[in-house]
Amino acid sequence: MGELPKPRLTSVLRAEGYSYLLYVPEECGGEGSWPLLLFLHGVGERGNELEKVAVHGVPKQIEEGVALPFVVVSPQCPAGRFWDNALLIRLLDEVNSSGRIDADRVYVTGLSMGGYATWSLAGEQPWRFAAAAPVCGGGDPRRVGRLRRVPVWAFHGAKDPVVPVSASRRMVEALLRCGGDARLTIYPDAGHDCWTETYANPELYEWLLAHRRRPLREAPCSGP
Repeated sequence: MGELPKPRLTSVLRAEGYSYLLYVPEECGGEGSWPLLLFLHGVGERGNELEKVAVHGVPKQIEEGVALPFVVVSPQCPAGRFWDNALLIRLLDEVNSSGRIDADRVYVTGLSMGGYATWSLAGEQPWRFAAAAPVCGGGDPRRVGRLRRVPVWAFHGAKDPVVPVSASRRMVEALLRCGGDARLTIYPDAGHDCWTETYANPELYEWLLAHRRRPLREAPCSGP
């Protein structure tokens, strides 16, 4: 991939795999390596128009002028499909090949469909991620033990009519039973859109950066 381009959001179009929006901080032109944040959008942003990816979440914050201390990769899932872990892993490998990414500070977050994918991808390759932040997502609590060494901060609206708050609660409770590092923020008055408040909160980004990749020395528990 070579040198990373300079900010703001740059469209990277690919013939195979996911096209994506790329954000590189101003300071990234200097020496050293940078943390990487992978953002996964929801169902409504699928398609082949990359500008749709910036409607919500982390790329929206960047578009509004928020300077983030990460290289941010925001891929777009094609219409009618769901996130594919193998394609996401291939994308991460490509971005990492720039030589400017700190492999100990790779994070993943996503909303709704992307929240489900955050749980799934981090569980698929827990050794890759320093922390994960799924927003109004869920998954299979029987598989969550693979994440016991990955800190997770989940978010959900108590009045979500699309993905019930129990979807996040089951995952977090299962991870805690496995001895994992997990927390859940529930917005009492929020519906499905709890991401606007979540991604506008500087504390989320500070929490992510407070974590570095942990060695996976222990066998994961099998979940509930």
